[in-house]
Amino acid sequence: MRRLVGRNVRRIRQAKGLTQEQLAERSGFGQNYLSDLERGRRNPTVVTLWELAQTLGVTPVELITPDDEA
Repeated sequence: MRRLVGRNVRRIRQAKGLTQEQLAERSGFGQNYLSDLERGRRNPTVVTLWELAQTLGVTPVELITPDDEA
């Protein structure tokens, strides 16, 4: 699940043309945290998923929806 969330965050972030640094500035999360999250090394809380979804303009469900690698 951690890897899935990380892949989805990365895919959505890149689709929106954002760097990790830009997402960090907009979301309030550190760039190192976002990097670890995208690599599946962090276990985000429900609140974190909510806040990232709000920042990325998607629903929290989109961050946990299985992809082709799941």
